Amino acid sequence: MTNRRDNSRIRTIYPILIAISMLVIAGGIWAASSLFKDGGGGELPAAPSNGNGYRAEGSSAGPEDGESPQASPPIAAEEPEGALDTPTAAELDATYELVIAGGRVINPETKLDREGLNVAVQDGRVALVTDKALKGKRVIDAKGLIVAPGFIDNLSYDPNPVGVWNKIADGVTANIAMHGGTANPEKWYPYYERNKTPLHFGASFFYTQARNPFKLSRYDTAKPEQTQQLAEQAEQALNDGALGISFSLEYVPGVNEKEILPLMKLAQRYNVPVYFHARYSDMEEPGTNIDALNELIGYARASGAAVHIDHINSTGGTFSMRQSLQMVADAIEEGLDITACIYPYDYWGTYLNSARFDEGWQERFRISYEDLQIAGTEERLTEYTFRKYQKEGKLAVAYAIPKEDVVDSLKAPFVMIGSDAILEPGFNNHPRASGTFARTIGLYVREQQVVSLSDAIAKMSLLPAQRLEKQAPALKKKGRLAKGMDADIVVFDFDEISDLSTVAHPELVSAGIKYVLINGQVALDEEGLHRDIRAGQPIKSEFVRVKQGGPSLAWGGSKLTLLEYRGSDYVDLAALEGQGYAMQWDKDRRTASVSAGAALSQASVPGPAVGELILERGHRLVWEDGSRTELLSVGERNYVPLSALESRGWKLTKNGQAFELTKS
Repeated sequence: MTNRRDNSRIRTIYPILIAISMLVIAGGIWAASSLFKDGGGGELPAAPSNGNGYRAEGSSAGPEDGESPQASPPIAAEEPEGALDTPTAAELDATYELVIAGGRVINPETKLDREGLNVAVQDGRVALVTDKALKGKRVIDAKGLIVAPGFIDNLSYDPNPVGVWNKIADGVTANIAMHGGTANPEKWYPYYERNKTPLHFGASFFYTQARNPFKLSRYDTAKPEQTQQLAEQAEQALNDGALGISFSLEYVPGVNEKEILPLMKLAQRYNVPVYFHARYSDMEEPGTNIDALNELIGYARASGAAVHIDHINSTGGTFSMRQSLQMVADAIEEGLDITACIYPYDYWGTYLNSARFDEGWQERFRISYEDLQIAGTEERLTEYTFRKYQKEGKLAVAYAIPKEDVVDSLKAPFVMIGSDAILEPGFNNHPRASGTFARTIGLYVREQQVVSLSDAIAKMSLLPAQRLEKQAPALKKKGRLAKGMDADIVVFDFDEISDLSTVAHPELVSAGIKYVLINGQVALDEEGLHRDIRAGQPIKSEFVRVKQGGPSLAWGGSKLTLLEYRGSDYVDLAALEGQGYAMQWDKDRRTASVSAGAALSQASVPGPAVGELILERGHRLVWEDGSRTELLSVGERNYVPLSALESRGWKLTKNGQAFELTKS
């Protein structure tokens, strides 16, 4: 009887279940057709523009656009080609110094983003990134955690012994003083080496500091002979390791094009960027953000040098962000090399005795005394206390940046993250000194979903490395998480990471960052900061020059002088014309395109001039099949590696210093 009743119930339920299933299927079909019908032809709608005329990073709208993109997008089912290592049996059998096991590994350079991966660390480098099991003397369980390249703060100041630890607690593994820096790198670098700085460090040639011995006021312009001396000092500084040149035009308004252009041309010649705190930070005439950006873009155009715009959310873009970003995007499209950075806060901070607080600051910044707060305290200002603290040179925070300016700027693909601060004794600092990088992820990725996690990590690691790496080889091994890269690594909990520092308490360290490795050594773990770890290394510009008597190359009927650079040999690009290649040069794209089958011609190929700089300017050669080869530059001439010719069917034979290329 029981079985019959059960069977009866089943027979009764079946038709109901079938009816429900049909309704669900029909509803799904209706929903799908509604979702796709606006895309045309069954395609997904195009990703929205951010309204500035350029597409935002990741092509996803922020919440204010009426969209709800995922803060941390689903991980792709297929790996990018070459993103994971295929270990040998010996590599799998080895025991590594340290293994980070089971984490979600993000490498912004290869677009790798996958859970359950293992990272092996040996001798300060990443030895493997794999989904295979690995053995380590120490194993960090990273299941449920993000494993990423260590963050590079390229808009910091001198790595003082107080602030460096807050940087490490914020996931920073390289502190680069490009907003400021030094006039004397030959003294600056040895000082921080002797002090065993715990994270990597580097600096710009700081033009403001270099002017000081001339007793020039902030409103004075240097005389021509002084400018000549400063240019010579800057050139020596670059040869002593300075990573670029930095100007602070708003703070020293007397500096004009007569001082700037000679140093811009020097920067172009040495292939280093020029960092600018722009001249204006508002939209009140005379002197607006638009004027400030036109000035910087004009310098880039006139000199050919790379330009970086410091904290565009507080200088050059406040109240005009979409227009300002479009100006930069247009300049990049023109072929100029321009980048920018922001700190992820809608309030700025600076010293009350600076030119930024010259007469009229209330109108310019659309604030008053009560919108100022002394950093490191709860105190808001009055007219009386403003005058008092101005004489003392206190740093105040100004609540003066529109929130949408931060959001808009963060989406721009050419904008990276830089803190513009480092904590100092006394804690009279903006909270960005301690929380910039955790705040970027916690607030703008997880909570507000402005950019994806992968894009945010790129803005904090890969992009700063790429901005400076052309003449700083150390940075080519940073900002990435792959075999052979430096083991500068941050491991964090995506659900917990956040900034805790405030205006009143800028010393509070960030939450959710579980481990920080610098040069493969653990500087932060579950026990806290390890202040005995002093693994930081100097990051310096390095310049190679053409030497006398390079090797020779016999190629067809030509005898050519080769260029030697960092263990590889290169030949003048013009030599391809003598081998039946036609060539076109795109100046704006810095790209040469070649095609075979042209009539043989004997191109004039001079030998490289002895003593000239050999530079990585980002010039590329595009072959007929679309593949690309990086070129070197000496003066106006470009050089292609012999290895690229070998890969295209030429046979290279060597006899001492004599080389020969023949068609294989």
